[in-house]
Amino acid sequence: MILTNKAFSGFSVNDIQKAKSFYQDKLGMEVTDGPMGVMELHINNDSKVLVYPKATHSPASYTVLNFPVDNIDQAVDELSSKGIRFIQYGGEIKTDDKGIFRGGGPLIAWFEDPAGNILSVIESPEKGM
Repeated sequence: MILTNKAFSGFSVNDIQKAKSFYQDKLGMEVTDGPMGVMELHINNDSKVLVYPKATHSPASYTVLNFPVDNIDQAVDELSSKGIRFIQYGGEIKTDDKGIFRGGGPLIAWFEDPAGNILSVIESPEKGM
């Protein structure tokens, strides 16, 4: 089959340098520069996410990247101390004062990268999520 287990995802940003600083300095991710002005986020030993500059970038209206964590309150506190602001939602996905959804299912909190793309931390004490 033509498809392989080496697939990767990607998303755009409007300022690759701001994105690089955010992902590297605030989130502590390994980031490398790729060809033609793109950057790669290293997720683990073998997986990467491609982040590419796009002059006509529009932020995704959905979560583009989820970060599983063992303790969501600890993760939210740590990221908040680095200046990351969590999105406050109402209605069906109402979040608490910290920005954490605790209404059934996994505990999750959403935030944005500098380009407005939505990211999340999601509590996943079980390995494999």
